[in-house]
Amino acid sequence: MSEELLVNASPTETRTALVENGMLQEVYIERTQRKGYVGNIFKGKVVRVLPGMQAAFVDIGLERAGFIHADDIAPLGEDGMEDRQAEVEDIRNIVREGQPLIVQVVKDPIGTKGARLTTHLSVSGRYLVYMPQTRHIGISTRIEDEDERARLKSLVETTVEQFSGDNPEINVDGGFIVRTVAEGVQGDELCADIPFLYRLWQDLLDKINSAPVRTVIHEDLPLYMRTLRDLVKPNIEKIRVDSREVHGKMVSFANKYAPEIADIIEHYPGERPLFELYGVEDEIQKALGQKVQLKSGGYLIIEQTEAMTTVDVNTGAFVGHRNLEETIFKTNLEAATAIARQLRLRNLGGIIILDFIDMKDSEHQRQVLRTLEKMMERDHAKTSITGVSELGLVEMTRKRTRESLGQVMCEPCTVCQGRGTLKSAETVCYEIFREILREERAYNNEKYLVLASQVVIERLLDEESSNVADLEEFIDSTIQFQVENIYSQEQYDIILV
Repeated sequence: MSEELLVNASPTETRTALVENGMLQEVYIERTQRKGYVGNIFKGKVVRVLPGMQAAFVDIGLERAGFIHADDIAPLGEDGMEDRQAEVEDIRNIVREGQPLIVQVVKDPIGTKGARLTTHLSVSGRYLVYMPQTRHIGISTRIEDEDERARLKSLVETTVEQFSGDNPEINVDGGFIVRTVAEGVQGDELCADIPFLYRLWQDLLDKINSAPVRTVIHEDLPLYMRTLRDLVKPNIEKIRVDSREVHGKMVSFANKYAPEIADIIEHYPGERPLFELYGVEDEIQKALGQKVQLKSGGYLIIEQTEAMTTVDVNTGAFVGHRNLEETIFKTNLEAATAIARQLRLRNLGGIIILDFIDMKDSEHQRQVLRTLEKMMERDHAKTSITGVSELGLVEMTRKRTRESLGQVMCEPCTVCQGRGTLKSAETVCYEIFREILREERAYNNEKYLVLASQVVIERLLDEESSNVADLEEFIDSTIQFQVENIYSQEQYDIILV
C-alpha cells in the first residue's frame, strides 16, 4: 500500500493529510489562533470539587475550567511515585479547592465542555512515551509478535539500567511505553529516546517548582513536528511540504531524532497548491456534508450530534444483478469500508450507531462486521465494536481526543441555530397571525405593519391572502406588509402604526 503525508503550512494554519493509494484518509488542522492542547502540561488550581460525581474542575488558564475524574488522579506514595494499592473512597480525600495541581490534557475542549485532564503525566519521544509516575515498561498492543515484544522490552530495560549507572545525578525513576512505530527499529535508534526523555522531564520538574498556577509547563510539538513523530510509519513513501521554511525545520528535526526518514521529506515548490494537486481540498469539502455517495449507487447519511453520531446506509440507485439479499449484502460491504474511512477522515468520536440495511443471512452479517473491524484496524484511534443488535444496529465507540473536522472548520448556522432546518413560510405566517391577535387584545390598534422576509411576505399576499382578509375583518384593523431583505425566513416584526 502506497502512503504519503502532505503538509500544507501557512502563517495562519498548518494542515497535514494522510493519503493512501491516492485517497485521503486522515486530515489534521492546527490554527495559529486556536491550537489544540492535548499533551500539554499545566500547573492548574482546583476551583471546585464535586463529591457526587467524584470529579473536580481545575482552572488551567483556558476559557473554561478543565474536568478531572478521581480515577485520573494518581495517588502518591511516600516516595512520590504512584501508589497502586491506595484506595480512594472520596475525591475530597485527594484534592481540595484552591489546591495547585499539575495536570495534562488528554482531550481538547469540545463544544461547551472544558478540557479533560489527568495527573498521570507522560512525555513523548519518537519511539517511547515516558511516564515518570510509574515503574512499568509496556509495549503497544498493536505490536503482536511476541518475540518482537520481548526484544523491545529487553532493550529498554537494559538501556535504563545502563543510563542509571552512567548518570547517578539524574533521577531515573519512572516507566516507558514502547510505541507502535518502534516495531523493527534498531536498538540504537530506540534507546536514543531514553536520555532525551529523562532530561526533558528534569527540565519540566524545575519549571513545575517555579511556575505560578494557571500556566503552561510543557507544550507539545507543533503539528508539522508531530507529523514526523506520530504519523510516519514504515510504509510512508514520501512526506511533501509546500513551505520551504517548514521543510527546513522538519529535516533538521528528522536528522536529530529520526535520521532514517530525513531523505523522504521533500519540498514541493509547484505553483498548483499541494492539497489541490492531490484532490485533498475536494475531499475535505465532501467530508463536511451529510451524504456520502458509494460507487455502487448506494449512499451513507452521516449525522453528528453532541450525544452521538449516526450513520444510515441506503441502497439508493443500486439494484444489483441477482436478488435483493445479494444487493443488500454488497451495499453493506461497500458501506463498511466507506464508514471506516469517513470516521477517520471526519475524526468522529464518542458513541457511533451504524444502521446497515437489514440482512437476514447471519453469515452476511458476520462478513460485514468483519470487514468493518478489519478496516478500523488502520485507525490510530482506539475503537470498540459490538455485534449486530436485535434492532439490526451496530454500536461502536471511537476515542475522541480532539474536535471533529466539522467542529474545527464550521460553526452552528446563525439562521437555523444549528438545527439544520428552518420553519416553513406557512408556519411563520401562522405565527404572525397569532401575534397580531395577541397585540390586538393588548392594544386594540387600528393599523399593523408586518416586517418579514421576501418569501413570507409573498405567501401572506398570495396563498394566505384570504386568511389575512378574514383576520382584518375579525379585528377591524388594517394589516400592511413590508419586505426586509436582511431578515431570515423565521424573523419578523409587527409594528403598531
